[in-house]
Amino acid sequence: MAIEITNNSESTTDESEIVAVAKFALDRMGIHPDSDLDITIVDEAEMEALHRQWMDLPGATDVLSFPMDELKPFSAATGPGIVGDIVLCPAFAAKQPLKHPLETEIALLTTHGVLHLLGMDHQEPEEEKTMFALQEAILAEWQGAK
Repeated sequence: MAIEITNNSESTTDESEIVAVAKFALDRMGIHPDSDLDITIVDEAEMEALHRQWMDLPGATDVLSFPMDELKPFSAATGPGIVGDIVLCPAFAAKQPLKHPLETEIALLTTHGVLHLLGMDHQEPEEEKTMFALQEAILAEWQGAK
């Protein structure tokens, strides 16, 4: 899995952990091991600009996902592809009421971003239930495998 990570913020988030959880989530979802993913870590100002530009929503958010090969079904059998881009904002995430360490939240947000890239959503209650259960299962498996 080719995962590129760029830190455009002053965050000292462990980039190797972000890459590891992203790789684990993609592997767990059966994505071809030669697929590509880009992850960018940004500050709140940059995230706010992206949130406004792409979602037409005010303010920053903790994670955005930008799928690339949306028409291609992703699996190990269909061959490699460009999965897309995940943008993380640890500074925004740190301001949320967290029930676990920030590092765990960043891993959760990374997994959340991967699932969005693969076409999952949480607009409807049933979609949310399915996506969040899978997100929690992947994160628990990853933490158990560390």
